[in-house]
Parts: sequence; structure tokens; C-alpha cells
Amino acid sequence: MKRAGLVCALLLLSGGAWADQADNTGVNARDRDGNTLTVFDQGESEADRQITAKLREMIVADDSLSTNAQNIKIITVAGIVTLRGPVESAAEKSTIESKAKSVAGVHRVDNQLDTTP
Repeated sequence: MKRAGLVCALLLLSGGAWADQADNTGVNARDRDGNTLTVFDQGESEADRQITAKLREMIVADDSLSTNAQNIKIITVAGIVTLRGPVESAAEKSTIESKAKSVAGVHRVDNQLDTTP
């Protein structure tokens, strides 16, 4: 256990790539400001739940997508789908947005996916 803590501390002090990815303070602050949708804002209508479920199925079934992409947040309210979370590339971001637009009942897609550096 001490060794793992030491490795983490060394990575943080050395400014390694892991240190940059571990600091999500800005994202947490953004999510707390009340202006950003979270999973708790998911619409409660049957149509909104079905849109979210169908899109989740499509994303998880696509083996070309990274684990990060398969775990994005999908929030549907009144047929408007908000996509949030990290993805590996602009191509994944575009693929997921296309899938969202193809789901019946979707009026608009708000693509807030972040590509990792």
C-alpha cells in the first residue's frame, strides 16, 4: 500500500500524464454550478427513458468505441439528448452524436463530450 502511494506521489510531483488526467477540479466545479445537466436531471417520461436506454444499447454494442466512450453520461429531457464525458477522439465524439441523432424521438443533441488529449 505504501508503495502505491509513493508511485502516485511521484507521478504527481513529476507532472506525469497521469497527474493531468487525475485533476478534474474544473469539471467538478462546472457540474456543481447548477447550469450543467447531470444524470439526476434525466427526464421521467417514458419516451425520454426509452431514448436514453436505446442510445445506451447502441453505444455499448459498438465494440469500436473505447471504454470511456461506452461510459458517457446520457441525459434526455423532452427529447433533447445531452452527451457528457470523456471520449478518446473526435471520431468517437462524432460517432456517438450520429447514433444519438438516429434514435427515434430525439429532437436535438447537445454534444458536450470531451476528447482526451
